Amino acid sequence: LIAGGETIGDGVLASAELYDPSTGSFTLTGSMATARTDYAAVLLPNGKVLIAGGETIGDGVLASAELYDPSTGSFTLTGSMATARTDHAAVLLQNGKVLVAGGENGDDPIASAELY
Repeated sequence: LIAGGETIGDGVLASAELYDPSTGSFTLTGSMATARTDYAAVLLPNGKVLIAGGETIGDGVLASAELYDPSTGSFTLTGSMATARTDHAAVLLQNGKVLVAGGENGDDPIASAELY
């Protein structure tokens, strides 16, 4: 899954594509609810992908999060983080929760963590 990002001239993207390594090809899939870049993404045990935070033009740094469901090819908004962050880390824990830590908001580093 390759989603969002930034392009020269077009700004921040919401579009997403799937890469098939067996064919070496990309296929369009549903678009994210929010255009974003510099977010964290984690594959969850149920096969969905959590995309959290990042930044976008107009709204700046984001606290919002969304889930990509490969069975439907769609993104849906889910609970927002307590802190808007970009350039942060996220990791799946053994208990199935996701630890989100660090990052920044503007030029301010963030020294906190939260669980999804």
